[in-house]
Amino acid sequence: MQRVVVTGLGMINSLGSNVTDSFKAIVDGQTGIDKITLFDASEFTAQIAGEVKDFDPTAIMGKKEAKKADRFIQLGIHAAQEAMEDAALVTDNKVSDDISESFGIVAASGIGGMTNIEKNSVVCANRGPSKISPFFIPSSLVNMLGGFITIQHNLKGPNISAVTACAAGTHAIADAYKTIALGGATKMLVVGAESAVCAAGVGGFASMKALSTRNDDPKTASRPFDKNRDGFVMGEGAGALVLETLESAEARGAKIYAEVLGFGESGDANHITTPTMDGPLRAMKAAYSMAEKNNGGELKIDYVNAHGTSTPVNDKNETAALKELFGGAENCPPVTSTKGQIGHCLGAAGAVEAIIAIKAMDDGVIPPTINQIESDENCDLDYVPNTARKADVNVIMSNSFGFGGTNGVIIMKKYTK
Repeated sequence: MQRVVVTGLGMINSLGSNVTDSFKAIVDGQTGIDKITLFDASEFTAQIAGEVKDFDPTAIMGKKEAKKADRFIQLGIHAAQEAMEDAALVTDNKVSDDISESFGIVAASGIGGMTNIEKNSVVCANRGPSKISPFFIPSSLVNMLGGFITIQHNLKGPNISAVTACAAGTHAIADAYKTIALGGATKMLVVGAESAVCAAGVGGFASMKALSTRNDDPKTASRPFDKNRDGFVMGEGAGALVLETLESAEARGAKIYAEVLGFGESGDANHITTPTMDGPLRAMKAAYSMAEKNNGGELKIDYVNAHGTSTPVNDKNETAALKELFGGAENCPPVTSTKGQIGHCLGAAGAVEAIIAIKAMDDGVIPPTINQIESDENCDLDYVPNTARKADVNVIMSNSFGFGGTNGVIIMKKYTK
């Protein structure tokens, strides 16, 4: 099978509109979580989120086209454009015809166009069905994220989507890897995007008691693995990665950020919203086993970007699964969650966090888990508390777990010839 590498990165979130600025702010321990401004949340139990600030979609697409696309699509287009430019694969924003048919996309989102679904439902109820926008459906479908981007960049290869809740971004990377490794494409663009900070989105998660209600102190509301964590904080944003065969990347002299060594996927078969330890553990074991085989032997993981949602159950279970995988807390590598900085980006989280982990390898620095205030006896690993750490990072693992008991894990290593 073909070896698969990462040659382009793009990202936008509540801390920055590109990879460099976002990662620097994350490493510096900053947080983009604040009071919600996208709608009036004053009557909601959760009133905080990691919103993307000062975003102008017309900077990356025409004004008429922007009206046809939900915000999650707009954010995804922004990240995709950065990744494609970073990979040096576009001229006038398009790939050449000689590679377009072997260049595909995997789009990922947990919910899709929830803002437009909410808006048009209100229009239908209050003003009647004739007032529903003709762009409502095209702007809301998850696969339209891929549709818009393939048109923009002339990508005519496989056009597929992952819609697996908070594991979608990681599953998209795995799907792109499979497609390339098995010869279905030479290059694949992965784009995970989410924008569900709206009344229905926040209200829905809040009604499940899944969100932090620490509204008076937004900056410390998301505190993964801390004893007093009380739920996750919603975030929005997008992450994009260009994957291609090693042969293709070397032939064109591309910068290679990482090689994808393995992935793991599993189902809990337990509960629609409550996670288990078993499902994530099996996904980690599967990823580790594949990565060792593809690496030609024993593999040492230097850093784990955890799912780390700041919910009582997830953080306890993920910690237990990691200790089981590595044979005890003393054998675990550093583990961090960056959701305290940018919130939980739901279906985009896997793509965004894979980029953060790759940057940790590239820059030689492990980002911190901020808001580590009081230790929890059930969360007893090295979470790199509050301050980033210089480190030689050669192999990373990134975890994503979603509602419905769907789990995804990806392992990558620094590329060396």
